[in-house]
Amino acid sequence: MATPHINAEQGQIAKVVLMPGDPLRAKFIAETFLKDVKQFNEVRNMFGYTGTYNGVEVSVMGSGMGQPSIGIYSYELYTQFGVEAIIRIGSAGSYKEGLNVYDVIMADSAYSESSFAKVAFGYEEDTLKPSAKVNESLRASAVKLGIPMQEDRVHSSDVFYRDSGETWQELRDNHGVSCVEMESFALFANAQKLGKHAACILTISDSFVTSEVTSAEERQLSFTKMMEIALDTASTITF
Repeated sequence: MATPHINAEQGQIAKVVLMPGDPLRAKFIAETFLKDVKQFNEVRNMFGYTGTYNGVEVSVMGSGMGQPSIGIYSYELYTQFGVEAIIRIGSAGSYKEGLNVYDVIMADSAYSESSFAKVAFGYEEDTLKPSAKVNESLRASAVKLGIPMQEDRVHSSDVFYRDSGETWQELRDNHGVSCVEMESFALFANAQKLGKHAACILTISDSFVTSEVTSAEERQLSFTKMMEIALDTASTITF
């Protein structure tokens, strides 16, 4: 049954969903990698598609930017459409040397100052973990494909621009985070609450250390290594 934000019918969405922030990235993945693609959502232009990858049904859908947005879409996917696992595939800004533009990193945990998990579920923790099962599969897929992938804690920020509070260097040193993005903490909170699976792999789009940066077009079209890792996992993992 359709929700206010997803106008799909039952059976149109696979058990594993890849979730980039940008709906145009979801469109790119569907058109580039999936076969027999059917679009299941266009509400608010938050495009969602289901097709097959290596003969296995896989879905991909945008999440929008920020924890409130992915919080809505992931909650509805988990509770209303039978989704078992969501793999966030996004971009991040590097906080440390050795994590460079275009590198792929998998979150082994997500730290956040956000009140999302506390307000939604009463969670007091400021650090949440992804699904060990999905992370294990992502790790195996990266090895199989020969794609280097680092693993570390990520910072899920509620703000893109900040001029108060901890600096990025302090965030890195005080909380053990290696890069910053804006969604995974909320995704992990929803999965934990609902007994579902969630994971996050990211491509570094810019570096606070070196000031390197990629363009919007590059972020939309060129971050294919993490897409291939996530697609391989989505087509091999079972629930």
